[in-house]
Amino acid sequence: MLENLPILGVCGFSGSGKTTLIEQLVGRLGACGLHVGVAKHDCHGVDIDRPGKDSDRFYRAGADVLLSGPDQEVLRARRTDREQIVPQLVELARRCDVVLVEGRKHTPLPKLWLLGEAETAPPPEVANVLAVLPRDADRVLLALSLLEDLIERKSKVTPVYGGVLIGGKSSRMGRPKHLIVTAGQTWLRRTADVLAPICARVVVLGNGQLPNDLPGDVARLPDAPGVNGPMGGVLAAMRWAPQASWLLVACDLPQLTGEAVRWLLATRTPGRWATLPTLDGPGRCEPLLAHYDFRCRVLLERQACDNVLSLSKIACHPKISVMPVPPQLGRAWHNCNRPADVPAQAPDVLCGSQWTRAL
Repeated sequence: MLENLPILGVCGFSGSGKTTLIEQLVGRLGACGLHVGVAKHDCHGVDIDRPGKDSDRFYRAGADVLLSGPDQEVLRARRTDREQIVPQLVELARRCDVVLVEGRKHTPLPKLWLLGEAETAPPPEVANVLAVLPRDADRVLLALSLLEDLIERKSKVTPVYGGVLIGGKSSRMGRPKHLIVTAGQTWLRRTADVLAPICARVVVLGNGQLPNDLPGDVARLPDAPGVNGPMGGVLAAMRWAPQASWLLVACDLPQLTGEAVRWLLATRTPGRWATLPTLDGPGRCEPLLAHYDFRCRVLLERQACDNVLSLSKIACHPKISVMPVPPQLGRAWHNCNRPADVPAQAPDVLCGSQWTRAL
């Protein structure tokens, strides 16, 4: 669960400088646009509330308590497994660019070990120590260099899944667009074929009918319950594979190319949770041929709860990149809503006055 996530332990005995180093790293990483999570182990217990306050009384009465304010929230909950912290670290890493863990020297994580007074090496039982930092070293500089490498390596091993969004009958096109045939292939099959050499998996997202020419290894996910439109497909994908990044593609892009997909994936940058391309300037982005990092899920879930279902609404968030498409690749983003939009080089899309079917 942890091996593909940028989580680093900062370990050492009491007084070795763990808290000071982490505080400095949080500031430096935040200045680079990274959202940092910190997990701290306190063997003496956690005290985050004042005795006699309403929230403390609720907790002492036996409840888990969510403390929510204008700009922060805290969940005070009882641990069901006193030794297990891995699920909590995974959950934190799914919404942060990097997680620093103070203490927990026996947790299976890559670690920094901070030497204390008269100490020359970490204890032999502490495994996976990437670097040992003496007191007289520039600990911040050394740790930042190691973190930069760790974040970059983990971002490269995050799997990229391709999700093709389909729907029902298009009123303007006259039939489901993913079932239209060009050059002997349905648009859905052609899109899957473009994505297959580039993505670790290809998944069909939506409740529409599937054609017979689709390969048997292509999975299909129904829309997320109660969420309409493309947002329902995107959330279904992210809930199904919560540690994959997603290349989301509409089914009505018959000029999609592998070159365009590779350009899009090359724009990925640690600290950016999605790349939304634009053809006409930053005011109009193209969310249905775009890349979504798994961390973007927290933004989309929040939108869905507010019934804001337009994917393009996240473009204004500081963690989202809006990138102009190179002119030579722009045709890949040209979607077809009406028969007149179908490219001229697709002569077999029409069969007389009826759409060809691959059923």
